[in-house]
This record gives sequence, structure tokens and C-alpha cells, in this order.
Amino acid sequence: MTRIWLAFTFVVGLLTSAAQATGLTFLQVPGGKNGPAIDAAMWSPCSRAPEDVRIRAFTLSVSPDCPIAGDNLPLVIISHGYGGWYLGHHDTAEALADAGFVVVAINHPHANLTDMSRANGLAALVARPHDIKRTVDFMLTDFAQSARIDPERIGFFGFSQGGYTGLVAAGAEPDFGSLPPRCADPKAIGCPQGKKAHSRKKAPLPRTLTHEPRIKAMVVADPLSVVFQTPETLKDVTIPLQIWGSELGGGNGAAPEEVAGLVDVLPEKTDFRIVPNSVHMSFLTVCPKLDPVPEVCIDAPGFDRAAFHERFNSQVVAFFRQNL
Repeated sequence: MTRIWLAFTFVVGLLTSAAQATGLTFLQVPGGKNGPAIDAAMWSPCSRAPEDVRIRAFTLSVSPDCPIAGDNLPLVIISHGYGGWYLGHHDTAEALADAGFVVVAINHPHANLTDMSRANGLAALVARPHDIKRTVDFMLTDFAQSARIDPERIGFFGFSQGGYTGLVAAGAEPDFGSLPPRCADPKAIGCPQGKKAHSRKKAPLPRTLTHEPRIKAMVVADPLSVVFQTPETLKDVTIPLQIWGSELGGGNGAAPEEVAGLVDVLPEKTDFRIVPNSVHMSFLTVCPKLDPVPEVCIDAPGFDRAAFHERFNSQVVAFFRQNL
């Protein structure tokens, strides 16, 4: 009888687990003297059944506004790249939430898919790490369910300019004088490839550059690396760090040789992984079927983004489990 009961309990457990979903809640970090409001999406463990939620071209299987299930949970903040948004890595966020993490992805104010009015120039790069600090502050203090989060277990995931954002938050001091000349121009579109401005004087570091010591572990993918090519720029980055690089590149300021150069000057040995046959945008979530196909959805011939993301997400989860 005991064996039958145990078997029944096991089967019920499987069915209950299958019915659970990732919770998805949209948040806003209030604006004020410290900066504008920050729109955010939170994925979290949830005990309710999922439903299909349509957001733009994406259909997500989630439970909207589901209360966080669990206590003392680790928190991971996600920062998007240039022109990105908080759903650009939703599959990675869902994988982390399924593994017991609370995940918050933000839209950097006035520098995201829906509002690029202040996305260019040095001011945008200076503001990004401060956005992360404000988000962590909010999640640990003013967020209604902050008691569910363990303030000693905070991680970070960033892509492209989001990777730059994380490195600065972790203590890096970028050399803005290494940017191509147009990157400092507020009217420039993006940060185009080009020869580094070796002839220009090193740009002074803004005094407002923000670091976030509460972040204990970090994963970055194809980070904007041209500003981190000397040991001096990265000497204070000592937290556990996993860096992913695309083999074929395509990211402005994040060419494969620049990402490798960043890894070479880090003070601590780093988990560095190069993804064969990948381009810069391969780290973005799998695209829905669109016609015409946007450039951000185009991979190199033979590259399977869906298969890669299954492996990528599992290894990101494993890294944060080990280090948080």
C-alpha cells in the first residue's frame, strides 16, 4: 500500500509541476530626482497554470500577474542591447524563472525599442549602470513582494551594450576615448564599426558612473568591449563572470577580437565561451515568423538559433545556480 501511495504522489507531483507556469508581471520603477521611470518585466516562479499571452509578435506561455512562489529567491537583472527591449531575452528569463529565480528585465529609459530619443552619445552609456542600481533598489525596498527576494543573491545578465552595463556595474572603468569618434556624438545612429580614435586624448571618466556591489555574479554576451582593452579598465571586476562571444561578430564595438581582448585583461580567470558560426544577434531570443524577416532575426547559414538557445539557457542557469 505504501508503494502505491508513493507512486501516486509522484505522478500527482509531475502533473502539478506540468501545470505550473512562469509568472509574468509588468512593473515600473518610479521616476524622480534620480532619473526617469523605468519600465520592466518580471518573470518569477508561479504556482498557477499558464496561458498564451500575445505581446506584439510574441506569444508567451505564462501566468500574468502571478504572485511569486517561494521565499529567499535569487534575483537576476537583465539589460538589453542598443535598440533592444525587455522581451529581447524572454526565453532566458523564463528558463531562470523555471529554475527558481526572480528575473527583472528593464527598458533603459529613452534608449529602447519604443523610445530611442536619447539612445546615442556618452550620456546613454553613463545612464545605463545607474538604471541597474535603481532597479535593484526598487526590487529590494519598494516592490510589494520584496520579502520574497534574497538581497545577498543578486545576479546580472547583459547583451551588447547591456554587457557593457553589467561590467561597469561590477566595477569596470571604461575608456571612452577608445570609442570610434561618432560614438560620442548624440546625433549618431548606433556605434558604427571603425578605427579606434587613437589620436584623441583619453576621455575623462564621468564622476556619475555607477557601480553596484550588490551584484554577486554575472553573465554577459558579446559585450560592448572596445572601451575595456586595458587591465586598468577592468581591475576591479572580480565577481564570478561568464562571457559569451559570437564567432562571426557584427556588433558595433563588440567585434570578436575586442571581446577576446577584454577577456585577456580581466584580473580573474573567466568562463569564456565562443559560439561557433554565430553572429552578434544570435544571442537574442528566437524570433517569431515574420515577413519580411528583420535583420536581428537573421543568423549565419546553418546556425540553429532555437537549438543554440536551449543549450545557452541551460548553461546560464547552471552558472547562476553555482554562483548565487
